[in-house]
Amino acid sequence: MNRILGLDLGSKTLGIAISDPLGIIARAVETIRFNEDDYEEALEKLLVVIDNNNVNKIVLGLPKHMNGDIGIRGEISIEFKDMIEDATGIEVVLIDERLTTVAAEKILIQGNVSRKNRKKVIDQMAAVNILQGYLDRK
Repeated sequence: MNRILGLDLGSKTLGIAISDPLGIIARAVETIRFNEDDYEEALEKLLVVIDNNNVNKIVLGLPKHMNGDIGIRGEISIEFKDMIEDATGIEVVLIDERLTTVAAEKILIQGNVSRKNRKKVIDQMAAVNILQGYLDRK
């Protein structure tokens, strides 16, 4: 069955989550690390994940300012969306990601995850929050 990927794009990392085959539950997959602002490198690594997971849709976090404006990070996410769609033909849905990283951090702190280990998985957890929010609304 087809799956949906959730993505949390940063300047040096790309957190990835994936849905179960029924599109009900999101789980963390990995964090792709790439050279700062090298989104071509991030895309190359992402294409491997897409190819290995029978993906038919992607949900990408769209960072917005608290007032709803789209800033530089948001513009980069929109450009990355276009890059993914051009490379794969897969629909990419942009989802407001305000406070998803904050929520992920709180969950990890409540789980007594050390600061060092939180840093390793925070992007994946943010991607899970992005994707799970999408799945819950769907």
